Amino acid sequence: MVAYYIYRTLRGGATIRISSVEGVKKAPRTLRYWLRHMPFVLRVAAFALLVVALARPQVVEEQSNTNAEGIDIMLSIDVSSSMLARDFQPDRLEAAKEVAAAFISDRVGDRIGVAVFAGESFTQSPLTTDKSTLQTMLARIRSGVIEDGTAIGNGLATALNRLRESEAKSKVVILLTDGVNNRGEIAPLMAADIAADMGIKVYTIGVGKQGKAPYPVIDHFGDISYQMMDVEIDEQTLTEIASRTGGKYFRATDKEKLRTIYDEINTLEKSKVEITSLTLYHEKFVPLLLVAMVLLVMEFIFSHIILKRIP
Repeated sequence: MVAYYIYRTLRGGATIRISSVEGVKKAPRTLRYWLRHMPFVLRVAAFALLVVALARPQVVEEQSNTNAEGIDIMLSIDVSSSMLARDFQPDRLEAAKEVAAAFISDRVGDRIGVAVFAGESFTQSPLTTDKSTLQTMLARIRSGVIEDGTAIGNGLATALNRLRESEAKSKVVILLTDGVNNRGEIAPLMAADIAADMGIKVYTIGVGKQGKAPYPVIDHFGDISYQMMDVEIDEQTLTEIASRTGGKYFRATDKEKLRTIYDEINTLEKSKVEITSLTLYHEKFVPLLLVAMVLLVMEFIFSHIILKRIP
């Protein structure tokens, strides 16, 4: 439109032919002269606004309400010296931490805590939804910070104590160990009965390859070496703990198997998450249409009243 208008203006063409225009070249230029292109400007602006209005611009407002019914989960992890065995890469404890970290990341709407045990037990992290802090606390788990041994009952009892005041409808303990209970004041099956009375489900995981594995041994000089020793896991007790609480026992012989176990637990214990979405569309073409109509009226006024030409 603009290109055609410029072409038509430059091409010109007189409406009235006179002998000479020298007499009017120096005539003063009035407001009509400066406004002579105004009708076209108004028409182009109106046309542009009409095109945009026909495109139907909108503002989309999305609202979503999430109703999460999460699960409270305590991870009880064995940190005894035997967890440094190298049948997992780089060792059992680091493999357990890595897979547990991935499990934590996959849980949405749940509170998760961590307890550790060897000859005694303590809480590494209370129940929390702050996953970044929980991941940090999980990464700080080390073997050797508490008395050595395997107190499975104490480790389970510490996790149960953290779930005691939980108001969640579903409460779960994931107990991971690689040995036989040989320490502690609480028998593993007694702790299992307490869990059953509290309505807490316990999944147990035995970690270690079948047969022999390289275990760390400290010599007289304090140096650590590795010796091949029999892998001893009290699978009968771990199976009984899971059975009494409605859980399940798993055996992990490598890191991939351990990851598969956590994936299965993740599938078995699903959080209930309901998302209600509402989408609102606010139409924005009406103001553009009104402005375009006003501009067309103004163009008509300028063309046929203010700048009316004869003929």
